[in-house]
Amino acid sequence: ISQCVKKICSKSSFCAIMCLCPDVLYQEYRDTSKQQEIEQRRQRDGLPTAGSGVTAAPALQLQLRNSMHSLSLWQNLEAVKDSGLLKTLEPKEIILQEAMFELVTSEASYYKSLELLETHFLRNPLLVNTLSQSDMHFLFSNIEDIMKASERFLMDLEHRIEESILISDVCDIVQTHAVNHFQVFISYVINQAYQEKNYRRILQENALFRENMSMLENQPKVKGLSFTSFLILPFQRITRLKLLVQNILKKVEENSEREKTAISAHQELERIVKECNEGVRKMSRTEELISIEKTLEFKSKSVPVISHSRWLLKKGEVQQMSGPKSTRTMRSRKLYHPIYLFLFNNLLLITKRSSRSKFQVLDSCSRSMLRTEDLEDQGQMLACAFVLKLLENQEDREVSYMLKTESISDKLRWIYALTPNRRTRFLSTSTSQPDSAQVQCIQSYSSQEPDELSVEMADVLHILECTDDGWMLGERLHDGERGWFPTRVVEKIMSAEVRAQNLKECQRIQQAQEGAQGARAASRGRRPAKSPQNVLTCMATPY
Repeated sequence: ISQCVKKICSKSSFCAIMCLCPDVLYQEYRDTSKQQEIEQRRQRDGLPTAGSGVTAAPALQLQLRNSMHSLSLWQNLEAVKDSGLLKTLEPKEIILQEAMFELVTSEASYYKSLELLETHFLRNPLLVNTLSQSDMHFLFSNIEDIMKASERFLMDLEHRIEESILISDVCDIVQTHAVNHFQVFISYVINQAYQEKNYRRILQENALFRENMSMLENQPKVKGLSFTSFLILPFQRITRLKLLVQNILKKVEENSEREKTAISAHQELERIVKECNEGVRKMSRTEELISIEKTLEFKSKSVPVISHSRWLLKKGEVQQMSGPKSTRTMRSRKLYHPIYLFLFNNLLLITKRSSRSKFQVLDSCSRSMLRTEDLEDQGQMLACAFVLKLLENQEDREVSYMLKTESISDKLRWIYALTPNRRTRFLSTSTSQPDSAQVQCIQSYSSQEPDELSVEMADVLHILECTDDGWMLGERLHDGERGWFPTRVVEKIMSAEVRAQNLKECQRIQQAQEGAQGARAASRGRRPAKSPQNVLTCMATPY
């Protein structure tokens, strides 16, 4: 590494920066970085860490695929040690240098993985000769444009490091490339739904492709990683890049030039990530609505389901209860009738199965006209029951349904989805409590239902609700997204100091962005929008 850095400092070639992360693919680099964040927090919490000799929780026993490699640190480079900078710099500047250096080395690792995707898969005769041109496009989309964008970006980062071993800034480079070159991420990410679908189709239909892919995935240079782990790299990178810039923003001096460039870079990346998410959601939501409408049978009044402003929030079977509310009658199976609910952002359909794939619509109601009543205080038999009121159903009448779910968490999830604005414990209490409960994700989880939240390792979340059967409703601090996730994939943050620091950093980012937005509005002669009162509230995305 020291030789590579000396080459960098003497106007090196493009390949020199790649020496900073030898043989480390981005998938490894990313997992290792996140694991280190978890271990640092555990250390501050006074909990056993992976290297402490004490057995950690199973989810925390995450090992590097190649244990000899660890992340490069700026302060460990020989050129930095020899310069004497570590003796003269303030600790906070060293921390900032590390944050900027991580952005550079992680980009080098990302490009290394893209190169492997190109040479080992995209250009490999074993795949090219077994796929049609259309299937090649389905699988790889505009990945070559993604590679060119990364190469240009990495070259500019390298030139910045060549200027001095003390990195002046990197966020100005990020901002420039986000504006001029990173649009290619949007089309790639939006196409991923088709990419995954066609990959599954090709695997089923093309036996030779399936055999060759298995052979390529098992070769040592791939390090046990799947082909799909390479395909999802662009979206993982653009979202991680936003967090790396956010980390720099937390550490730069307030009202400094570096803060301004960090804010600009973060806003541009946030715009791109938002467009990626919205594009994916729009496509999947439209397909889902079309699929659902094909299964519906309307007995009387038909309700148009497909709409550009509508999407599915939750669906599933619950038991409708009827008859007297006595212990004796409630034990009777005849008083339970299965119904199936389709809840959209602005509409509820109450149905029953008419066949294996068809649902007969019994009732409907605007979501704004729904009310719920929890029956948890009315005995064990009603522990999983709640009342759903339709203030104005499809026949313009008020009707009530007593519903029963399989578990407490199912009931709470339905109540929250049906009536998210009701004044209950689901409303965040953190507005006046800076020491509110927080957790950190220690195991990635992909959402299985529309009301669930996908979480990544090291994500920090504020907890709004938790159930005794293993589910939590949380709000992710860095983007305000809300949803349910299993308790097993997170670990409670014990240290009040860590929790307070998380909120402080979150607020710092929000205030910096609001200040920048206010300055731009003032320069255009308009008054800025009124600032929200609480950082968690203002960052939250409406459910």
